[in-house]
Amino acid sequence: MNYYRVLIPCALAVLAACQPKGAAPSSTAATAAPGSSSAASATGTAATSADNSAPVATVNGQPISREIFEFYAKGLANKKAIADVTPEQKQQALDNLIRAQVVAQEAVKEGLDKDPTIAPLLTLSQWNVLQQALSERYLKDKQPSEQEARAEYETQVGLLPHQEYHASHILVATEAFARKIIAELEKGGNFADIAKRESMDPSKNNGGDIGWLTPDRIMKPFADAMVALKKGEFTHKPVQTQYGWHIIRLDDIRDVTPPNFDQVHQRLDQVVQAKKFKAYTDGLIKSAQVDKKL
Repeated sequence: MNYYRVLIPCALAVLAACQPKGAAPSSTAATAAPGSSSAASATGTAATSADNSAPVATVNGQPISREIFEFYAKGLANKKAIADVTPEQKQQALDNLIRAQVVAQEAVKEGLDKDPTIAPLLTLSQWNVLQQALSERYLKDKQPSEQEARAEYETQVGLLPHQEYHASHILVATEAFARKIIAELEKGGNFADIAKRESMDPSKNNGGDIGWLTPDRIMKPFADAMVALKKGEFTHKPVQTQYGWHIIRLDDIRDVTPPNFDQVHQRLDQVVQAKKFKAYTDGLIKSAQVDKKL
């Protein structure tokens, strides 16, 4: 909406209302004939204002504003200007908004906006949109420098696991059965053959082979037992997780090669910006009057 065009006619209307009755016009423009260029200009301004402020549709008396329509239509058509949106795309956008309005009205009529499982979602959605908007505004002129990105790269590389592990396992339902399998392995039983015969895990089809893993991406009890093994060893005590009881074998170990800087530069920029916004919001929280009730 063009607020300038709306405000000017309003201001003129107020001034006109303040004129003393019978007072002479103060300028020749005020006496322009209806057909003159001045009158035409005024009429055009008013018409444009009306066009820009008028709703694009009403649904059961509730307006769909032009502002909402243009915002939605540009997004739907992936265009930056409403002038670039085709008539067909505009009609599709309008039909979508009308349908959404009809459905939303019905939801309100049925009291869903007051439903305890729905009302919090409406509030949280609003908070999320406002947080995203503030983030974009705050970070608009705070693009990460090369130095910031490289410093973040070093930080992230330092957090990466230095090794990854190639492991196999046999998963069974009970500790007693796991101990029985361990006894069989200790007598020279073939790990892959036993996995194919007894394991409950889909990896049984590969003889229990679950490929290369880093400890940070698997369950802690499994990871702790795995990294404690030497190459070729298996666990002599069953390892319990939420899935059951595991016998784990470590097949190989290799060093992890981190991605080079250029491969992750874009992601690093996002991390740097996220940290900047968090620091900003930390300041807002510090200065806010917060009274926790829990």
